[in-house]
Amino acid sequence: MYLGIDLGTSSMKCLVIGEEQEIIQSVSSDDIPLSNPHSGWSEQEPSSWIIALEACLKKLSEKMNLGEIKAISFSGHMHGATCLDSNHQVIRPCILWNDTRSHQECEEIMKDTSVMDIAGNIAMPGFTAPKVLWLKHNENKNFHSIDKVLLPKDYLRFYLTGEFHSDLSDASGTYWLDVEKRKWSQKLLDASSMSISQMPELCEGTDQTGVLKKDIAERYGFSSQCQVYGGAGDNAAAAVGLGLYDEGDASLSLGTSGVIFGSTKKFLKNYDDAIHSFCHSLPNTWHLMSVMLSCTSNVNWFVKTFDSSLNEITDHLNQTIQSQDLIKNAPFYLPYLTGERTPINDPHVRASFHNMGIETNRSSLIYSLIEGISFGLNDNYQALAKTGIQLNNIFVIGGGSQNENWIKLLASILDRDLAITEASDAMAAFGAARLAFLGFNNYKPEDVLSSPLVQKTISSDNNLTGVLQERFIEWKKFYIG
Repeated sequence: MYLGIDLGTSSMKCLVIGEEQEIIQSVSSDDIPLSNPHSGWSEQEPSSWIIALEACLKKLSEKMNLGEIKAISFSGHMHGATCLDSNHQVIRPCILWNDTRSHQECEEIMKDTSVMDIAGNIAMPGFTAPKVLWLKHNENKNFHSIDKVLLPKDYLRFYLTGEFHSDLSDASGTYWLDVEKRKWSQKLLDASSMSISQMPELCEGTDQTGVLKKDIAERYGFSSQCQVYGGAGDNAAAAVGLGLYDEGDASLSLGTSGVIFGSTKKFLKNYDDAIHSFCHSLPNTWHLMSVMLSCTSNVNWFVKTFDSSLNEITDHLNQTIQSQDLIKNAPFYLPYLTGERTPINDPHVRASFHNMGIETNRSSLIYSLIEGISFGLNDNYQALAKTGIQLNNIFVIGGGSQNENWIKLLASILDRDLAITEASDAMAAFGAARLAFLGFNNYKPEDVLSSPLVQKTISSDNNLTGVLQERFIEWKKFYIG
């Protein structure tokens, strides 16, 4: 059996598969605390990840014998700067992927424009390097205490094995990696005053990165021979879960962030629309990715702020999409709660409702919320399509994939079919388990990575497509960069 550990922004999932890649057990630990000390800041204590991991392993141990697990791998939210001192102690809270404080540091890094050709991307506040450079400028003592910088899931690896490794898909989001050559870049490290000695060792997602420490194995009931493998950033892991490694298949993730992911067999770039060009977690494979910073986090914000519920949002969405008149008269919503990456790359923009009138009510605001998120995803889709990447099939994953009327709205805006798969809300954990399975058995991806069963294909609704595409044109006018 093989264990995939998926560290999300607000929860952790642990999923175990068997020799036929069948799911044997799945558990989760929710409510990992998030701190927002200032507008645009987003931090988390790494100790909360260990607490969540312990809770998951305790639940698993009550359902199965952990000693039967042969290998472990990881998925995790990307870019987070987890800084350790020379005693391997955490220096400060981890600065997360959706933190936008380091926009000035991005400009500093890109003064030499050649760095974009190496990194394959524009420097963005979400990436790790500008976060660490911000520490140099604002928390100099902490900066000079840094012995190692780890990405969030790689801190879990260190906790379990005592080893410092990072897979290439996750490392691509640091802005320290030469993405085409798949190695650390001295030039990029110099641009943020870092050294290669402060970096973990690079690996492919299917490479072994050690075994469990003896005390860890004994504490949780694992075999002392349990091996640990590289893993992947969350979206690359979800792609492995879906079996996406050939160009032509893509995923659309409706999670805290919104992501469209497509695999490529060569290194491609598109700076102008803030498309991410990263290594895949599988050897000799890359991927392109558009990122919308706030996706379902908009829904969570609305539920909390207006004492709403997911059921209420679903009910009002279902009612509104039955009527073109209700859609035409709804206000517009820009879903930029924490700034935006693709395609506008603006860390300062914030969310807003527009064109509200005396007729605006709670129901129309709820519809506008979901429509605005969907328009943001269409913005992402159009930016990705400009690269020429094939997007023949799109599989919808993440928590939002459970709302079929939302998928119907999206399909109508994109004017294309979208597929909902089995176990969509745990695909990153499944992909992490698959990476452990691949690495332990030394399998080739094409031999064992099949796509999951499609539960339903949702097509665009001709009654919606026209009015939505007209509203999208109007929606675009409300953002002023």
